[in-house]
Amino acid sequence: MIKFFRKIRQNLLSKGETSQYLKYAIGEIVLVVIGILIALSINNWNEERKNSTREQVILKQLKEDYQANLIQLEQKIEMRNNIINSGIKIFKAIDYPEKVNRDSLIRLIGNINQDPTFDPVQNDLTSSGNLRLIKNEKLKRKLSNWSSDIVALTELEEAWSNIVNQHMEYEIAKLGISRDVVNSWINDSDQLWLLDKNQKITETNFENSKHSVSVIEITSCKELEGIVASAISFNKPANIQSLTLVKRINEIIELIDSEIKEK
Repeated sequence: MIKFFRKIRQNLLSKGETSQYLKYAIGEIVLVVIGILIALSINNWNEERKNSTREQVILKQLKEDYQANLIQLEQKIEMRNNIINSGIKIFKAIDYPEKVNRDSLIRLIGNINQDPTFDPVQNDLTSSGNLRLIKNEKLKRKLSNWSSDIVALTELEEAWSNIVNQHMEYEIAKLGISRDVVNSWINDSDQLWLLDKNQKITETNFENSKHSVSVIEITSCKELEGIVASAISFNKPANIQSLTLVKRINEIIELIDSEIKEK
């Protein structure tokens, strides 16, 4: 093809047809430009098709991740509700100890002696540069904001976790009811933190401590009352934040669904 065009140019020049040669040269340049534009268009189309395929893979993975986050978040909300409700009942026990069953009180203390922590599935969309593949700007913005959205919840969870691990365990041991609390937690309490709610920790065959501590001694512990107050004051707002995150996740999943192309 190149030889063919070269022959035409040479013939025109040999005949002295300069004006015809110029027209031909311009036409040849136009053809070359058109060829380059077509090649670029095909290349861009192929790249766009590859990006769309990669976007679909990312969207489907994101949907799985956020569905897993939603399930975990709802589980943590249930656990915190259990802590809050148990805390309120312990307050009633402290106010009216004569009406309290000791085993029930121990069970309630076991219920608040846990620290539900939301550990979301993380993705590397931003760091990997794959966020640019998401075409929906609203979805892209929500995905970008996700890490900052969970900060407030994380701070509340960490504060309560420190209280449980640094103070509550100590106060339970000081009261002399650690064995009873563990026994109740394993054998009586709902294991809400288990991933499979159909499962349960195998019951452990041991009795409560023979060095029994009375209801009055337990309910008279001012440190325990302070911890119960913290249980409510940290877990209540944590659940409010969690409900906001549930709404965010549902919005993200809805936007993802709108972008996923079904085969």
